[in-house]
Amino acid sequence: MLEKEIVTLINSQITKEFYSAYLYLDFSNYYEIRGLTGFASWFKIQAKEELDHGLIFSKYLHDNEESIKLDKIESPDTEIKELMDPLIASLKHEQYVTESINKIYARALELQDFRTTDFLSWFIKEQAEEEKSAQMLISKMMLFGNEGKSLYLLDQELGQRKPEKIVI
Repeated sequence: MLEKEIVTLINSQITKEFYSAYLYLDFSNYYEIRGLTGFASWFKIQAKEELDHGLIFSKYLHDNEESIKLDKIESPDTEIKELMDPLIASLKHEQYVTESINKIYARALELQDFRTTDFLSWFIKEQAEEEKSAQMLISKMMLFGNEGKSLYLLDQELGQRKPEKIVI
């Protein structure tokens, strides 16, 4: 049995992961409308990964005979004025998700819930990759995104991203 506090925190994390999918779909729509289909595709794949993360957290609760409480998912409210805005917002959001997972891990460690800390280890590594990827997009956009040809090439590069099979 998991501690009720851990169950509550993980249920909250499920909502955060599903919100992340909404947010990234919103970013995808923003780029799609502007003809940047590579950026749009990149964020669609990112949205799918976030949905998968929520499902992994759900499975963990099920595997431990705990109930899942699905909360309301708010609409994204990020104000987007420039092409760079979703990139910056995605980095900030990933940092927020990292902080949330770290809090669950810290509390599980305090409670000596080593099953949960072991489970969360994969997410901690994943979040480091997510933040690095978001920062890389910002760096590339800062270097190349303001010129038409460079933006086109960056859009083409992002369009080459393939969904990863998540294995934990």
